[in-house]
Amino acid sequence: MDRTRSDSIADALEGLIFDGTFSDGQRLDEKQLSERFAVSRTPIRESFQRLAQTGLVEQIPHRGVFVRQPGPVELIEMFEVMAELEAVCARLAATRITDAALADLNETNARCELAVEAQDTDGYYHENERFHGIIYRQSGNSFLEGEALKLQRRLQPFRRMQLRLRGRLKQSMSEHKAIVSALEAGDGTLAADTVRTHVAVQGERFHQLFASLKPAAE
Repeated sequence: MDRTRSDSIADALEGLIFDGTFSDGQRLDEKQLSERFAVSRTPIRESFQRLAQTGLVEQIPHRGVFVRQPGPVELIEMFEVMAELEAVCARLAATRITDAALADLNETNARCELAVEAQDTDGYYHENERFHGIIYRQSGNSFLEGEALKLQRRLQPFRRMQLRLRGRLKQSMSEHKAIVSALEAGDGTLAADTVRTHVAVQGERFHQLFASLKPAAE
């Protein structure tokens, strides 16, 4: 069984956690899940490892794997830090980014637009990850890139979930274009501010996101 299968199982489990099928604190049964997905236990264990990296489950030795949903304070704190990390990446990238990387950002945005037209949130998210990864790399700071990637993985399920909020895909696409424009202009302050606004989840958007997680948290 290859990694692709375990990834698809992890995505399915993520959805089952968010829709409340598996609630906060519930133990995930490896045997039952292997039967549910008609696979051996190996891809189930691999999917657990991926979910553990994002913090959606906690693996407790000799006890098992348990669903773990962050509370509202923890979630907003993580998004605040992510927004600041990415803002620094964008500010540095504004004066360091290569023409080839700018071309990659525009190509990635073109694929994002196709996903918006198709209302393909998962497809958009995968291109969105690539978009942000290019900016991390173009910061020219490998330590910063590593820290941004770690927190990006931690927030992956929640960033993907907020893209499903009504109107968010088009809004995100518009913000992507503004980010590229700031980078092309070499304006570090504008690039940082635009990325910070793009990543931060606050106000009504945060309330919508957390409300969508409530069934799994109760």
